[in-house]
Amino acid sequence: MLASGVPLDNITYSTLITAARRCRQFDKAVEWFERMYASDGVLPDEVTYSAILDVYAQLGMKEEVLALFDRARGSGWKPDHVAFAVLAKMFGEAGDYDGIQFVFKEMLEVGIKPNIFVYNALLEALGKTGKPGLARNLFEEMTAEGVEPNARTLTALAKIYGRARWGRDALQLWEQMREKKLPADNILCNTLLSMCADVGLVGEAEQLFSEMKDPDLGDVPKPDKWSYTAMINIYGSSGDADRALQLFAEMVESGIEPNIMSYTIVIQCLGKAGRIQEAVDVLEAGMAKGLKPDDRLCGCLLSVVALSSGDETEVILACLEKVRSNLVKLIRMLGDARVGVEDLRVELKGILNSAAPEVRRPYCNCLIDICRNHGYPSERAVELLRLARHYGLYSKIHTRKEEEWSLDLRSLSVGAAKTAFDDWMKTIREHEEEEEALPQTFSVYTGSSTHKFAQGLATAVASHLEQVGAPFRASDSQLGSFISSRDDLLSWLHTTMSSPDVAV
Repeated sequence: MLASGVPLDNITYSTLITAARRCRQFDKAVEWFERMYASDGVLPDEVTYSAILDVYAQLGMKEEVLALFDRARGSGWKPDHVAFAVLAKMFGEAGDYDGIQFVFKEMLEVGIKPNIFVYNALLEALGKTGKPGLARNLFEEMTAEGVEPNARTLTALAKIYGRARWGRDALQLWEQMREKKLPADNILCNTLLSMCADVGLVGEAEQLFSEMKDPDLGDVPKPDKWSYTAMINIYGSSGDADRALQLFAEMVESGIEPNIMSYTIVIQCLGKAGRIQEAVDVLEAGMAKGLKPDDRLCGCLLSVVALSSGDETEVILACLEKVRSNLVKLIRMLGDARVGVEDLRVELKGILNSAAPEVRRPYCNCLIDICRNHGYPSERAVELLRLARHYGLYSKIHTRKEEEWSLDLRSLSVGAAKTAFDDWMKTIREHEEEEEALPQTFSVYTGSSTHKFAQGLATAVASHLEQVGAPFRASDSQLGSFISSRDDLLSWLHTTMSSPDVAV
């Protein structure tokens, strides 16, 4: 057309821009849109605007999206459902609640009622901005308007309710969906199963999983590897090693290849149950099938090392050495009193640099647990903690205000939490000896998860405080918080530090 001198009209430009967008060649779409305006003076229509708005949103060009929207509205363009869905998705991914309110306002002004696609986009956006109450209100408005939800709608709500720990609300929606015989897909069912795992609804998850396995229920999808993994996670989190292992075996027998997450959960569960050899057998069977342990699975093996003892420890280390020999080398160094801190620093730094960011702190947690549980030289756990703090892994555990100093242990394992508390006490004593100003109040925060399967960090820390005789009492106003006054704490520290029989 260009070579023949045939002018490009609006339909041609819209087709080119839409095609480039669908092929995810966003730069080409922008190039054609800019040429449309600059070179040929062809005005876009509603199809063109909707397509290019989506392109700008996909490229993260929020300011360009809003500028184009305002310019188009000024020229008399009436946005369609596609355009509003694009805006809702963009604001949602940015966590911009004001932007979502803008979408509602604009739709009201142009007199457009949301369709299922706009409602789904708005619900997903509200989920990303952490507004479960507004999401529920929007869903009720949607059904009141006669718009029938689909599987994507319920998936968005299940994710929102799961994050808000509104498990019963999500399951109630599922029951309503089943009564209306609305079609479900694997994404929805697996989201519901994962939500049940997050909030500890074992019976409800078992009922849903049973329905998925029922051959007579044709409107419910059959379980896939993610369904099995979610159920294994439920049993693993509750410490039911037998059922987790049984379901894992059923998964394999059904011809569904477990993913690496399934292996990780089962091995972790068996390790916590003290069934070390079975954990090793599961790992070796997976590796024989081509399983390649990732950083998370290696972190799981580190936690099993911390829980093991005697010959079982050597069995786990032998497995770990096959995939992460540097971790085993560091563990051996930690147990050797002749190894200096500088050598430990170099080895730890290399391990952390090669590991994914999300596993670095869990690695250090497990290594500290290993030091404490296996009777390594007494200074090792503190040395590891301080090295990890040096690398920014525990940078937010200390807060100092004029009236209060606090220790936040929520991101630590039980062993690391005890180590951090003991080290904090020594630091406070040093400040007191140097006659530095100390606040009136000291607090330790462990958090207070409502998850029925959550590990009892608060219980473990409370037990440690009682064991060492530290004068911290549970806070009346904040669950998972322990408080001490300056006078009580310093009096205890003077007694503790002067006694050779008491170690903090």
